[in-house]
Amino acid sequence: MSEVHAHTVAFVRTSEIPASPPPVAEAGAVKWIKDNLISGPFNTIMTILGILVVAYLLAGLIPWIANGTWTGADIRECREILQGSGGGCFAVIAERWPQLLFGFQYPDYLRWRPTLAFVLLFLAVPPALFVMFLPRWTLIVTAIYPFVAYWLIWGGTILSPIVAAVGFLVGYLVFTKVEKRGFVQGLAAGIVAAVAVWWIGGVIAEEFSRVGALEVVESRALGGFMLNLILGVVCVSLSIPLGIVLALGRQSKLPIVKGFCVVFIEFVRGVPLITLLFVANVVLAYFFPPNSNPDLIIRVIIMITMFSSAYIAEVIRGGLAALPKGQYEAGDSLGLDYPQSMRLIILPQALKISIPGIVNVAVGLFKDTTLVSVISMFDLVGMIRGPILSSTDWTGVYWELWAAACVLFFIVCYGISQYSQWLERQLRTDHR
Repeated sequence: MSEVHAHTVAFVRTSEIPASPPPVAEAGAVKWIKDNLISGPFNTIMTILGILVVAYLLAGLIPWIANGTWTGADIRECREILQGSGGGCFAVIAERWPQLLFGFQYPDYLRWRPTLAFVLLFLAVPPALFVMFLPRWTLIVTAIYPFVAYWLIWGGTILSPIVAAVGFLVGYLVFTKVEKRGFVQGLAAGIVAAVAVWWIGGVIAEEFSRVGALEVVESRALGGFMLNLILGVVCVSLSIPLGIVLALGRQSKLPIVKGFCVVFIEFVRGVPLITLLFVANVVLAYFFPPNSNPDLIIRVIIMITMFSSAYIAEVIRGGLAALPKGQYEAGDSLGLDYPQSMRLIILPQALKISIPGIVNVAVGLFKDTTLVSVISMFDLVGMIRGPILSSTDWTGVYWELWAAACVLFFIVCYGISQYSQWLERQLRTDHR
């Protein structure tokens, strides 16, 4: 009886059975290929055509790179070394890389200064881009960097950037004190205080012009990829806050403010950038005070900043329009005035929505800096089209130089794009 009872009692497992691995065709690379490359007849045909196109391009590109030479003083020596192998004459890059990076007028013995400024850029940018992971005090490095970079690249007395930095600091402190009475009053007081500091500091800097002085380098000596970086970084940094102001001004209830912003945005967006650059080269100097003689690079920065800020303003206006009306009412219900509501509630959300558009404008702006070559500024493209290709030593070398330019611009633009995608993921507040 006990034996029969022992066989009829149900068995209850006390541990779970380990999960079986999924079929090979339903996981990993095999599944990805099935879902993305050969999921249907059309996708399969397109995949095959794509593979054939890539294979055709690589069949010509790989031998051109592998058989190329990096030695040779001119095109004739390159051809003797290659002997018809079909390789690239990369010796032009090895021979002319200082001109590609710094231009042909920047003194050779001073190239350490823009190089140091470029290295310091990697210390100044992270506090602004990764503010959520770094202490807030590191933003001091970001705030100081523009003045240090100016002193390193252009030279002169160190008192000039110090006076400029002190002027901005005093203006900001005055603004924070007076802002309680009103945003407009605080802004006006801050501007007056900053201008007063700059005027007094300018007189002092002229009296002690030899203090911490570096050899002065004229703006016309700037060239190569260095010039593209300077224009890109400065114009993007200035156009974002200006674009925010224009976007808010376009939504203002004051007819004069709104009208001015609308006319500015629509006019600038309706004019090609190359036209504005010609204006900067020929006409803009007449709008400055007599005998001021502003540098061409300053005029170009003004025009490019105006151009990009108009586009950024429209991007941010789209972000503001995407917010529900309840967000604006939330600020009113909390008793916040207009500047506080914008700074604490509206703009953080609108800027998050506008990240893809702002990055798109920034990438396009950085590439558009090559247009300065049409007004005789020898940036990277200007150096290739001008002094290098016009030299008899490298007549007939084209692909190698343009490939180098493509690589430099791609690295910067791809880095900007990847950062924007990372930032969007970090700022997502929906259910994940």
